Amino acid sequence: MRTPFSYSRILALVVLFVFALAGCGSQSSTSSNGQTIVHLGYFPNLTHAVALVGVERGTFQSALGSNVKLETQTFNAGPAEIEALFAGDIDIGYVGPNPAINGYVKSHGEALRIIAGASSGGVLFVVRPGANIQSAKDLANKTFATPQLGGTQDVALRYYLQQNGLKTTDKGGNVHIVPTDNANILTLFKTGRIDGAWVPEPWATRLVVEGKGKVFIDERSLWPEGKFATTLVVVRKAFLDQHPDLVNKFLQAHVDTVQYILSNPESAKSIVNSEIKRITGKALANKELDLAYANLNITYDPLSSSLLQAADRAYSLGFLGSSMPDLSSINNLALLNQVLTSKGLATIVGP
Repeated sequence: MRTPFSYSRILALVVLFVFALAGCGSQSSTSSNGQTIVHLGYFPNLTHAVALVGVERGTFQSALGSNVKLETQTFNAGPAEIEALFAGDIDIGYVGPNPAINGYVKSHGEALRIIAGASSGGVLFVVRPGANIQSAKDLANKTFATPQLGGTQDVALRYYLQQNGLKTTDKGGNVHIVPTDNANILTLFKTGRIDGAWVPEPWATRLVVEGKGKVFIDERSLWPEGKFATTLVVVRKAFLDQHPDLVNKFLQAHVDTVQYILSNPESAKSIVNSEIKRITGKALANKELDLAYANLNITYDPLSSSLLQAADRAYSLGFLGSSMPDLSSINNLALLNQVLTSKGLATIVGP
């Protein structure tokens, strides 16, 4: 008599099959002229300024060399980018901490490694004046938006509600959260169909300036010393294992781009704005750009202690399973520290 497979065994086989496919696709694709193709993912957000500037100035392509072709893909939020990384469509990506954690956990540590930071701060909870929100208790019976379920801003909002004794409708509470693309969030906000949104820059400032909203929370106020990782650099582990030399070259360019942005803020802002216009079709007004830029910091430090706190918060919300996962190997900062040492810069110490 044939013994039937249990559901858990079938699920395990499915997971193994998915990663077998990913493994088959992990060999870097090549162009018609024999160049290795490196696939880079990022968002058209100010919090991804390093990616925007590095791509536009050609810093990444130059560092990778003439035998490598850099191809880029942009996303609205992190979970979609992590799915692309799972599929082998992204080799290196700029993404928020929570999608990075989720990707690491779901793949049992096999999918990715965090190799650098990119930004800190730059996230606001903006509400409509007409919603009459003065304190946390006023969030009850309201509707809010975040860029995507399980994304970094989504987790931040849900955790804030939890800390203030509120529950979302999917948990039997009375606060409705609508995961929505950033551009649509602005439209919903302007038309009064949502009461607020927890979003990254430049969308937060656009809600304030174009949507006449008010800042209810600058997320920096919720973190020690106002520092928390907003954007990290992740690499597909199979790509790192196969091409540590290319990852090293990319990190050289990443650090160079961070230093360029810090040394040339006005030029960097102009580049970021032109790239946002190229990708989204609309540039920011100078007032919006200046206001938004003041809300974030550019850094190659992944601020690993905030990553662990983000994981704790996601776990408390039920995003990471029934037991707290082991994240001891999620960071691989050895290559970054090699780059920093070669440039005479202080190395990064993990948690």
